[in-house]
Amino acid sequence: MKLIAIEEHFLTQAIRDEWHKHPDKDDPTEMLHVGKIEKLLEDIGDLRLQLMDETGIDVQVLSLTSPCLHNAESESVNLAKQTNDYIAGIITENPGRFQGLAALPMFAPTEAAKELERSVKNLNLKGAMLCGRTRNKNLDHKDFWEIFECAENLGVPLFIHPQVPQKAVRDIYYSGFDELTDIAFSTFGIGWHYEAGIQFVRLVLAKVFDRFPNLQIILGHWGEVILFYTERLASLNRVTKLQKPFIEYVQQNLYVTASGMFSQNYLQRSVEIIGIDRILFSSDYPYQYRPGREARNFLDATALGKEEKEKFAFGNWEQLVK
Repeated sequence: MKLIAIEEHFLTQAIRDEWHKHPDKDDPTEMLHVGKIEKLLEDIGDLRLQLMDETGIDVQVLSLTSPCLHNAESESVNLAKQTNDYIAGIITENPGRFQGLAALPMFAPTEAAKELERSVKNLNLKGAMLCGRTRNKNLDHKDFWEIFECAENLGVPLFIHPQVPQKAVRDIYYSGFDELTDIAFSTFGIGWHYEAGIQFVRLVLAKVFDRFPNLQIILGHWGEVILFYTERLASLNRVTKLQKPFIEYVQQNLYVTASGMFSQNYLQRSVEIIGIDRILFSSDYPYQYRPGREARNFLDATALGKEEKEKFAFGNWEQLVK
C-alpha cells in the first residue's frame, strides 16, 4: 500500500544564511537545527531516499522547516521564489518520491499570494506551508486574507505549522528553568502546539471560513491540541456570531495529520471527531525519524479496514490535492 507522508521538512543554505544575516533575537529555535538534524534537513538525495525506504515511506511532501520565511523581510520574496524553484527541481528529478508545499514571503502578503499561484500553476506544488503568525500579526490578520482567497480559488490546502510563541509569552509561561529546558518547553514540549492550534481557532473566530467556506487548513500533531478540546471550544457558540457551530468548521475546513506521533489512541480519537476522510499521514521528518520501519509498522497496526487504511495512507491526500 502506497504511503505518502505530507509533513517532511528541509532547509537550504541560502535560508540559513538569511537567518544569520538578519537574526531574530526573539526566536531561539535555530538551536534545534544543528548536528544530525541539520544534515538531514539539507539532504534531499540518496540519504533521504534511503531513510524513506527504511521507514516504509514511498513519497515525501517537502516543506521548509519552521519558521520558514515568516521572520525574513527584504529578501523574503526572492528567497521564496528560489526555494520553490529548488523544490520543483528536486521533484522533477524524482517525481515518484517527492511532492512539495510552497514557501511564502508572508512579510509581503500580496507577493505571497502571487507566489502561491505561481508555485501551484507553474511548479505543480500542492499548497503552502505557513508558520502561524508573522512577527506580531496573527494569521487571521486582514493583511493575509488575499492569501486565503488565492488558496481557495486554486483549491489547495494551507498547512499551519508550529512556530515558537512570542518572547513575552515564553517569558511568562515557559521560562525559569535552564536554557535548553526553556526552549524545549516552549517548542516541541507543548508551546509549539498551543501556538499552532490557537491560530486555527483565530481563523474560525475571525470568520475567515465564513468568507472563504472552501478553504482547507491542515494541522499536524493530531490537530495541535484543539481536536481534543472540541467540547470546550463548542461553548464559544454562545458568544460568537459565526454562521455555523464551531465543530462544523473543524469537520469541514480542517485536516489533521500524525506528524510522527504514532499513537493508535490518538488516531482513533481523531477519526471519531473529524472523520476518516480528514486524516492524513506524516512522519515529521527528520525531527521524529526513528529507525525500525516505524512509519509502515504504525500503518499496518491500525484497526482501520482496508478502505479506511488506504484513505489514511494516501487516498485522502490525493483527493485533497487532486
